[in-house]
Amino acid sequence: MQNKNKCYFGTDGIRGAVGSPPITPDFMLKLGWAAGKVFASKGNGRNKIIIGKDTRISGYMFEAALEAGVTAAGVDIHLTGPMPTPAIAYLTRTLRAQAGIVISASHNSFEDNGIKFFSGEGTKLPDELEFSIEGLLDKDISTVSPQSLGKASRISDAAGRYIEFCKSTVGSSLKFNGLKIIVDCAHGSTYHIAPAVFEELGARVKAIGVSPDGLNINANSGSTFPQSLVETVKLEKADLGIAFDGDGDRVVMVDHLGNIVDGDEILYIIARDRRRQSIEFGGVVGTAMSNLGLELALDALDVPFVRTPVGDRYVMKEMLERNWQLGGENSGHVICLDQTTTGDGIVSSLQALAAIVNCDQPLSDLRSKMRKLPQSMVNIKVANVVDLAANTVVQSAVSDVESKLGKYGRVLLRPSGTEPVLRVMVEGEDLDKVDKLAHELSEVVASEFAS
Repeated sequence: MQNKNKCYFGTDGIRGAVGSPPITPDFMLKLGWAAGKVFASKGNGRNKIIIGKDTRISGYMFEAALEAGVTAAGVDIHLTGPMPTPAIAYLTRTLRAQAGIVISASHNSFEDNGIKFFSGEGTKLPDELEFSIEGLLDKDISTVSPQSLGKASRISDAAGRYIEFCKSTVGSSLKFNGLKIIVDCAHGSTYHIAPAVFEELGARVKAIGVSPDGLNINANSGSTFPQSLVETVKLEKADLGIAFDGDGDRVVMVDHLGNIVDGDEILYIIARDRRRQSIEFGGVVGTAMSNLGLELALDALDVPFVRTPVGDRYVMKEMLERNWQLGGENSGHVICLDQTTTGDGIVSSLQALAAIVNCDQPLSDLRSKMRKLPQSMVNIKVANVVDLAANTVVQSAVSDVESKLGKYGRVLLRPSGTEPVLRVMVEGEDLDKVDKLAHELSEVVASEFAS
């Protein structure tokens, strides 16, 4: 969902269908120029921007458009080719660039594309910079003098740099010798990175989803479709499986029994291992969609937990304000600020693997220490923006459901950020009861708000 004060930037950059505004070559040309102008004003001397992309076919077109725009503004660009989104954050910071740009629509199919920005510190852009960029988009492009035009070059060792960084996050003494791992790269930007990371740390790796053709990114593979990984883990009798999304900032795992381990469970496994080793990390930040089981399991470890609205931007903001090191979403967007500056699927999976090695327990045992509570979700189509807090009928129904659920249950009513629906979620100990209450509550909500 877009920020209401911005025309183009949403909670995670700019995204949409290829060929439909704003995901067009002419817009990308203007966006590259606007970003170049903004970041040139922030730097000293020769300025540079790192540009990476995932494997979707439209990335070539938008890379060329951005290159023209940025160089017209007098800023050098360093191209990485296909690289995970968190790798661009890392390279932007370590190569002392003014900014990083990623051409990606993350977990979406190839028909979509988008742009994500990173600051020189490897973090998402603050609002003021996004406003500054948008403020130039309605102006005509003005090219700097010929002698001041930006230059373009390729970073030939980008993959190697990032592989070494990922390995460094688990220390030089830790080895995954003996672990058989299936790695699903979703035919996305981790295809030439992730298998090498785990192999170089000693694991036996079978890689799937590593044949990108520009059209198959996220297709029946990766973290949004882990069924392929489940089947392969069981067929190969592997110790576990790891699945990334198309741009590598999300991860889900699969234990040797074929159980899917989502972002909430990965967060718990990492937090538990840090607590066991007396590593200080403050607490854990989740979202409104984080399973209540995570909150209860962390409470048992005496680990503080808070929720934010859905979106990694909000999670990161809360983490920074509290100076906490762990946070994330159940979708698999896990942030370990003691290791890197943004959500990183490879780094997060390495932290979970380190816990497995440190505890000498299989993933199935570690995930079982957190009991996820059943959830039931019903989507109600709505015509307009609704004011949930002001509707006494709905609020009364919510209170009634919450009283029936007791301590180990909760209700969440949330407008979708991408479509005109209101999501009714009920969570509790008994699946049948949860499902029944969710549908009863959704009938009340529909009677008040349905289109």
